[in-house]
Amino acid sequence: MSTPDRYAVFGQPVSHSLSPRIHRQFAEQTQQRLTYEAIEVAPEQFASTVAEFFASGGCGLNITVPHKLSAFALAGRLSARAQRAGAINTLTTEAGGRVLIGENTDGAGLVRDLLFNLKATIQGQRVLILGAGGATRGILGPLLDLKPAELCIANRSPERAYVLTHLFADLGPVRAATLAELAGSHWDLILNATSASLSGEVPQLSAALLSPGCLCYDLAYGTGPTAFMRWAGSHGAARTASGLGMLIEQAAEAFQIWRGVRPDTAPVRALLMQELHES
Repeated sequence: MSTPDRYAVFGQPVSHSLSPRIHRQFAEQTQQRLTYEAIEVAPEQFASTVAEFFASGGCGLNITVPHKLSAFALAGRLSARAQRAGAINTLTTEAGGRVLIGENTDGAGLVRDLLFNLKATIQGQRVLILGAGGATRGILGPLLDLKPAELCIANRSPERAYVLTHLFADLGPVRAATLAELAGSHWDLILNATSASLSGEVPQLSAALLSPGCLCYDLAYGTGPTAFMRWAGSHGAARTASGLGMLIEQAAEAFQIWRGVRPDTAPVRALLMQELHES
């Protein structure tokens, strides 16, 4: 019997990653023979470790913090989504492994979670994104493609947000603001793309920002509601959600790129939510 195809996620830290669990579920469901592991890679060793992985027969990589920009620089060919985002979270090869192909599935994963799992509406809605880092770059294009009435990027240092508005202005109505400049505005969807929840913190926000029916979505996830979700729930948000659904949906996008088949994410999502709740 042939050796199973090898896949992995590179990051630092990465031991906490649910990606191996997700892709093993996908493989079992679709009857694909593969292995998938989480590999800790230091930034200074990233390029050489990627090269070694594919040279030894590796078939595909997911890339997470802090390597998404480094992966972008390594890729010999970029998808339109990756080129627009300026960051990569999925790598594969062509031409016998000689050409690295970069893809970004983050935005597609978020949009699918919002539309199909949470039944949210984006078209004609007012969308606020907190943070102007790499996570925001990955989701801006797919969100603007859904034609929101307005999309605002709020960041403590407005310069980074202004850069993103210029890069994505051709896709729709996007503007930048400081948190203080949000006073008096109301939003139908608020996305926390900062890392604040990972340390139990919440951006300095006013509850007045939440429109009736507002969905507050944290791109981070944990064993329970994140700090941002707890803040939103206690200040009148109609609904809150974590980024677990986005993680699973972006993984399904990568799996389809690699294997040519799209797994059913619903049972995987239900299983992981139950396991996280029990833990």
